[in-house]
Amino acid sequence: MSGAALAAAGVFALTYALILSGKLSPTLGALLGAVAMVLAGVAFGFYSPHAVVEVIDVDTIWLLSGMMIIVGLLQRTGFFQYVAIKAAKWSRGNLVALFLALALASAVVSMFLDNVTTMLTFVPVTLSIAEVMGISSAPLLLGEAIAADLGGVFTLIGDPPNVIIGSAGRLTFNDFLTHTAPVALVALLAALAFLLLRYRKVLRASSVPAEILQELDERKVLTDPKAMTRLLLIFAGVILLFVVHAWLRLTPGLAALCGAALAIAVLRPSAETVLGSIDWELLVFLLSLFVVVGGLNRSGALPFLARQLGLLGQGSLIGLALLFFWGAGILSLFLSSVPATVAFVPLVQELRALGVPANPLWWALALGIGFAGPATPFATPANLAVVNLTKHGPEPLHPRAWVAVGLPVYLLIGILGSVLLWLAIRIGWFL
Repeated sequence: MSGAALAAAGVFALTYALILSGKLSPTLGALLGAVAMVLAGVAFGFYSPHAVVEVIDVDTIWLLSGMMIIVGLLQRTGFFQYVAIKAAKWSRGNLVALFLALALASAVVSMFLDNVTTMLTFVPVTLSIAEVMGISSAPLLLGEAIAADLGGVFTLIGDPPNVIIGSAGRLTFNDFLTHTAPVALVALLAALAFLLLRYRKVLRASSVPAEILQELDERKVLTDPKAMTRLLLIFAGVILLFVVHAWLRLTPGLAALCGAALAIAVLRPSAETVLGSIDWELLVFLLSLFVVVGGLNRSGALPFLARQLGLLGQGSLIGLALLFFWGAGILSLFLSSVPATVAFVPLVQELRALGVPANPLWWALALGIGFAGPATPFATPANLAVVNLTKHGPEPLHPRAWVAVGLPVYLLIGILGSVLLWLAIRIGWFL
């Protein structure tokens, strides 16, 4: 590699070391890395401040921002707490049914909303349900979190990694529904079966009188039913736009912004409410990572690595896809899902330029990142949110307890995913 490529690789390694170290917040570490990459690019002549704009995936930012606004407004109506309480009542005091109801509700909601929002909404309600019923909250919380991690794999908008992959690979909402969703469904069922087996003594030890659940009144958590109805209609319209956006020549990001604009026009919320719905820290984090990885690409470091991987791909496309599946997944265990995705996306783009079929690699990347989510509390921001929300409660969810359950789940669904990935490429489904 050239001196420029070595300098860029050094900045990239330093940036990810800062993100991993915990001495700074991941966002500040990424921001420092972005500044360092631009300075190195100017010094070695491979990057410039003007080139930074070209490496940012604007549609990803639009999609995330639009969905954050819609979800933030919907969250204020109490809709998600309403769903959680209805799921609890549906169980009629049967703990196995309660576990499945909350987990499946979490998975379905995560198909359309980001996992952090899902967990921030479900966890407080679940803690209240566990307190009222006098049961341990740990099995319910782990079931919800793992289901949310896997539910996010189903769709283009389910999780930020899918948004990034979909934008970079020009993959549509329907593409994810027909490729990642079936595989993720099998993984979700396997994970829930494992958790039911793991917690069988706790969940089957006793049942709770259904009368206790009647103390929870789902109508009381609805702060604005009229606004909720309007937002659900708008949200349904956005999902419809995602399905047909290619025919209308819209990008997913623009479709999300159309929904956000309509929600603002209909509800007329305050500017503080709208801006407060946006996770600015996540957006700055993403923008900084785009700049860092963009510099690594322009320096020639990523093309060099892609050529080496391309040699492997010429011999075995399945082997290369499995390398992406496990490599990206394991990297996300240490760096979290978003930076791991941003690191791998340019490699797929470079391999595509070398003539390697890209679709199997996109699906391997999406599944590998998504399936690694349940493994540790640090693999996704949503997992961290669960741990933090229980930290000061009567039953904190310790990272060690999470890993004892999450790591076997990851190994189980990882092996299952590898088999399905191999089969999908062999029969041409993922090509």
